[in-house]
Amino acid sequence: MSSRIVVKIGSSSLTTEEGGLNLDSVAFFAAELAALRGAGHEVLLVTSGAVAAGFREIGYESRPKLLHEKQAAAALGQALLMRAYQNALAEHRLKAAQILLTRTDFANRKRMNNANMTISELLKQGIIPIINENDTVSIDELKFGDNDTLSALVANLVRAQQLIILTDTDGLYTADPRKSPDATRYEEIEEITEEIYGMAGGAGTSVGTGGMRSKIDAAKIATRGGVPVFIGRADAAGDLLLAYEHQGKGTYFATQLSSLPMKKQWLGFMSSPLGRIIVDEGAEEALLHGGHSLLPVGIKRLEGSFHAGDVVEVLNMNRERLGRGIVNYDEEQLQAVIGLPSSRVFELIGDVHRLEVIHRDEWITLK
Repeated sequence: MSSRIVVKIGSSSLTTEEGGLNLDSVAFFAAELAALRGAGHEVLLVTSGAVAAGFREIGYESRPKLLHEKQAAAALGQALLMRAYQNALAEHRLKAAQILLTRTDFANRKRMNNANMTISELLKQGIIPIINENDTVSIDELKFGDNDTLSALVANLVRAQQLIILTDTDGLYTADPRKSPDATRYEEIEEITEEIYGMAGGAGTSVGTGGMRSKIDAAKIATRGGVPVFIGRADAAGDLLLAYEHQGKGTYFATQLSSLPMKKQWLGFMSSPLGRIIVDEGAEEALLHGGHSLLPVGIKRLEGSFHAGDVVEVLNMNRERLGRGIVNYDEEQLQAVIGLPSSRVFELIGDVHRLEVIHRDEWITLK
């Protein structure tokens, strides 16, 4: 049965330790993607590597740290990266198209939908979309942080049947297998807990940005959207197809959830909250377990500045994030009715249709 599969490949898998593309690695992964296509699946690739591919070519001795230097390296490296992929995929009679995205593309629902339509048309025409962050224009405050997050957002956006995140380790272990001989690999994880995060370790390599923790973050986003995830290694012919078939060298993250509606995906993972609402225990229970809307009576305080129609985060009294929603009040207006019963709110604002601070249809639970 045909499936839609998103594959993410990091910088360390595509480039040399010193920087620059490893064309043998690109050719290997092109053959693996071709094998998935040959099995009848739709394939999307989320790739890192533009900065790593370009910084040596531009003349830097090491991976740059200044924003304008990284952007310059990405501008050169992205062209090299796409040319390498297109040449390698052409050996298998496949075509590839470049799509560069930023976080603001996901924060804007219209742009997000346009990106989705473009991807759908490319897949319809038998072309492999190759997606990367647009490093030449992204600023640090608006970056995804790493392409693990981008791959999860793309997987949810296109309603993929699986997200495969490739790395240089064969999955998640109970401890660092290089240091602990007793370390065992998690074959499958049903729920991502704080204990799982504790196993994740630190940052990535000198040429990449994402460590195991960022991959678990991505798995949490994807599985919450109904997409199962594989995190592991592909270093021999056929490994990518085996990863899809649940026989891969890595760890699987299961999900019992169905695919979220596009609006909920945007609200939960792609929007940019502009303020915070802290609620009491009663409101927390109503939002998480009662299926109710948020009313002014359950609010304790506000943080930030926002207007009606903006996205806000909701926290409990312990400052744990409960979820996100679209607020129906301006911050100044809401400040005047915090903690008041509905009857008093009616008297003050005189608008029955705006009693709910966040309507349950405009809410997603993230706790």
